[in-house]
Amino acid sequence: MSPGARARIAALRTEIAHHDYRYYVLDDPEIPDAEYDRLMQELKALEAAHPELVTPDSPTQRIAGAPSAAFGEVVHEVPMLSLDNAFSDEEVAAFDRRARERLEQAGPLEYWAEPKLDGLAVTAIYRNGRLERAATRGDGFKGEDVTPNVRTIRAFPLRLRGKAPQVLEVRGEVFMPLKSFERLNREAEARSEKTFVNPRNAAAGSLRQLDPRVTAARQLRMYCYGLGTVRGWSPPGRQSEMLEALKAWGLPVCPDSARVRGAEGCLRYFREMGERRAQLAYQIDGVVYKLERLADQERLGFVSRAPRWALAHKFPAEEAMTRVRAIEWQVGRTGAVTPVARLEPVFVGGVTVSNVTLHNFDEVQRKDVRVGDTVVIRRAGDVIPELVRVIPERRAAHAAPVELPKRCPVCHSQVLKPEGEAVARCTGGFSCPAQRQESIRHFASRLAMDIEGLGEKLVAQLVEGGLVRSPADLYGLTAAQLEGLERMGEKSGANLLEAIERSKRTTLARLLYALGIREVGEATALALARHFGDLDALIEAARSDPAQIEQVPDLGPVVAAELHAFFAAPAHRELIERLREAGVSWEKLEPRAAALPLAGRTFVLTGTLPGMTRHEAQEALSALGAKVAGSVSKKTNYLVAGEASGSKLQKARELGIPILDEAGLRSLLGAHRR
Repeated sequence: MSPGARARIAALRTEIAHHDYRYYVLDDPEIPDAEYDRLMQELKALEAAHPELVTPDSPTQRIAGAPSAAFGEVVHEVPMLSLDNAFSDEEVAAFDRRARERLEQAGPLEYWAEPKLDGLAVTAIYRNGRLERAATRGDGFKGEDVTPNVRTIRAFPLRLRGKAPQVLEVRGEVFMPLKSFERLNREAEARSEKTFVNPRNAAAGSLRQLDPRVTAARQLRMYCYGLGTVRGWSPPGRQSEMLEALKAWGLPVCPDSARVRGAEGCLRYFREMGERRAQLAYQIDGVVYKLERLADQERLGFVSRAPRWALAHKFPAEEAMTRVRAIEWQVGRTGAVTPVARLEPVFVGGVTVSNVTLHNFDEVQRKDVRVGDTVVIRRAGDVIPELVRVIPERRAAHAAPVELPKRCPVCHSQVLKPEGEAVARCTGGFSCPAQRQESIRHFASRLAMDIEGLGEKLVAQLVEGGLVRSPADLYGLTAAQLEGLERMGEKSGANLLEAIERSKRTTLARLLYALGIREVGEATALALARHFGDLDALIEAARSDPAQIEQVPDLGPVVAAELHAFFAAPAHRELIERLREAGVSWEKLEPRAAALPLAGRTFVLTGTLPGMTRHEAQEALSALGAKVAGSVSKKTNYLVAGEASGSKLQKARELGIPILDEAGLRSLLGAHRR
């Protein structure tokens, strides 16, 4: 092999990477497309002659390998959270006011404002500067491995420029430029194939192709906007500086973002982007505001599944008129009988809408919706479509008011609407197939018993086939029963049975949430578990003296009444006994949070723990009675600091707060477990 070939290959790779950076990141190409193509062809020819010199990060390897049979699952080390939405100036002002109050800042705050791209959220991990893995957002905790497809996106570097961190996980949005979308649909029409409805659907469909060569032909782009796991680098103090660092490493960031000041600056940016929206090269459905200082982001932390330091401000909703074909009634997990309007399909807000929920019977009466009515449908961004109003002057003379059904449309049990409540409910309980199916799906969900692989379609097959009539029946399923189900082979059946077996070892809080008791969500289930310590104690209190439930912090008579009704039902007590007999178990806690070893102590988590997720650490601390807060203060007892810790670590040191690493946390937890 000629030393000259090796040197020329290296030089070509460097030159092509440079031109990719100029074109996709700086938007300032130095050479025409023809010259770029010539360089690429020369590199391909040299690599074909010297295959031993081909490396995974070569520009020629963006499209390589055979089509995949399926996407693997990726668990996000740092969850990919969604954003709270705002639809009015008042909501933006309220967001800004809350941020200033929590940060105790009288003057205006600085924000980083950026277009809200209408695409698909993706995370990509670089290890020592090389692209290692990319995944979709999925449910925020688990996504799909789309590494081969992301490698085909020329805007995204296979290798970072300069000295990169040991681990750098970048989050961004994959989207399809409008010109590429129009070209894609023109070509599909020419082949008499189905066209895409909008660029977002096109981007999502293109990224999830099993054959990366198809993805490569779709000309996707990606803009980065944030970070996940980082090791070997301390991010700078501002959002804008962090993005500049990403840009220096060759990662594309949106050129239309800007630093703004206060709520007024946010709203001014929102109006400017609204005016420019039609001229942009990509589709957006609003803008996003983020606190500019990363230390402020750390201090505000998160609530539920959204950060307190960011807000998505959606553009005004789009509206369209259509006609109501029918009004049907759906039955949910708790027996709620919900009216749904079936519509003549109408295109609004980027999608075709043919169904819209009417929420409850009171809403039907308030809006006076009738079959045959012409109605206005509104949809903004990702928000569920809503029926805004009826146009009465277009109503047919014979249109009759809608009546609440007396019998469940699924099981024909009586439907009751208690006085003072908006929701009507089927009284059939588990005898109603609709309630049974939704209850079992909830029981198996990730935050409940976490039975992986037991999705909606499979639950429907199990219920409709009579294999499962209650959650306890899941633990009696056999491989032979599963093999007869659609799309259920021997391996997938074995995996499901393993997941069911794993779920037997759970926590009291998860079990309470899984039972689907009305008014008992995740937080309430955890509070009950801490207070009573074991299920038997809770059942006894709920049945004999519901007032004891009201002694649990933040719980009142409504929750107490629901628990009393649930545990008073023989069928529910029988279900619990069957679960126990099947081997479902949970660790007993010391009754009442005050008796737990870490009761009264406040912990704050920051950075990334190598051996456990933040959620696992929080659950372990909460099980011992500790409170896990989002920001460091004088009331903080311990800071648990992982890798890439930021301002929380610095503040804890300033306040003299004890700092634990993962080993220290595990030692503390182990010392207090019994």
